[in-house]
Amino acid sequence: MRIISGIYRGRPLQPPMNLPVRPTTDFAKEGLFNVLNNMIDFESLRILDLFTGTGSIAFEFLSRGAIEVMAVDSNHRCVDFIKKNAILFGATNIQAVKSNSFVFIKHMAAKYDLIFADPPYDLDGIEALPDLIFSSSLLADDGMFVMEHSSGYSFEKHACFDSHRRYGSVNFSFFKRGIGQ
Repeated sequence: MRIISGIYRGRPLQPPMNLPVRPTTDFAKEGLFNVLNNMIDFESLRILDLFTGTGSIAFEFLSRGAIEVMAVDSNHRCVDFIKKNAILFGATNIQAVKSNSFVFIKHMAAKYDLIFADPPYDLDGIEALPDLIFSSSLLADDGMFVMEHSSGYSFEKHACFDSHRRYGSVNFSFFKRGIGQ
């Protein structure tokens, strides 16, 4: 696993074997960021990465110039891995927090321009995640929510659904306020 582009381009992220994660493939990550490159200016964004796992997506946003990244995961080893890499990279604008992402959504009051979520594909409640995001105060009014999920889910009927991309077995759904509202 490596960082694809930006100031940390080519740097490896080598998580310990015992992390309970399913990292986004480089192929899917490259596709995701190609889409995002055409939609947003990374250098003005505050990012929230829920169910962050290894922090691969969080570090990709940092590498491309995001001004702040909050990485949230319930596993302390994942959080420790992200903190260790932040020190190795000299990255001071990333914060890793150990928390259940559903609890974090309900209790955090900060505003983010882009929220990315990569929950375990078999996690109970995954279908409610877009509603939780849009009913919370976390997403800026003109913000975007991106969710990675399996092909077993379709969010096309969600009021804020914008588009869907598939890269192999990895699916990304993009949401924005006001799309179908």
